[in-house]
Amino acid sequence: MPPSLSSLLPFVLFAFIAAITPGPTNILVLSNSARYGLRAAWPIIFGACVAAAGIVLLVGSGFGDWLGQLPRVQRAMQWAGLLWLSYLAWQIWRAPATPLDANADERRLGLLGAAALQLVNPKTWMMALAVVSVFTGTEADRQAQVLYLSLVFFLVALPCLGTWALLGAGSARWLRSPQAMQRFNRGMALLLLVSTWSSLWA
Repeated sequence: MPPSLSSLLPFVLFAFIAAITPGPTNILVLSNSARYGLRAAWPIIFGACVAAAGIVLLVGSGFGDWLGQLPRVQRAMQWAGLLWLSYLAWQIWRAPATPLDANADERRLGLLGAAALQLVNPKTWMMALAVVSVFTGTEADRQAQVLYLSLVFFLVALPCLGTWALLGAGSARWLRSPQAMQRFNRGMALLLLVSTWSSLWA
């Protein structure tokens, strides 16, 4: 059965905070929408939201219990994610300083790339583990609760990431010089590094 309104409202607040606060996905949405335009950010947003909701469902279906018994696997997943996101930050840091044409034929982070990114994003896994441990009910109705909470998280995360995309698209007007684009790229790279490595102390 669906969660009651009294139990759903705290989860909606939790999902909003988890999705709107700066993290690797938010920074990449902001960066891509600023560089390529708002339309290019929507596949990233959709892919990231679907994958994050899927991870909540996966963790709630028993994978989280199994993962909790294997701290070395958890640590390996965390370090793999940290290193991959650090590599992405390095790529952003050394991106061309010239303003990019939104129609340019350049490899971008798309729907599948954003979905795959969630698999190595420590923030997403910690959020999913928190959802399952705090907001799911008894064993009898746990699977149904996890399913509903996954859907609610998806619906809450969409407008949150959309807000970051709008911020990025709005900042594009200030990125018309090579110097401004270089400062933006390096600022995004540093933010991505900070948001990624802060998960070690979360």
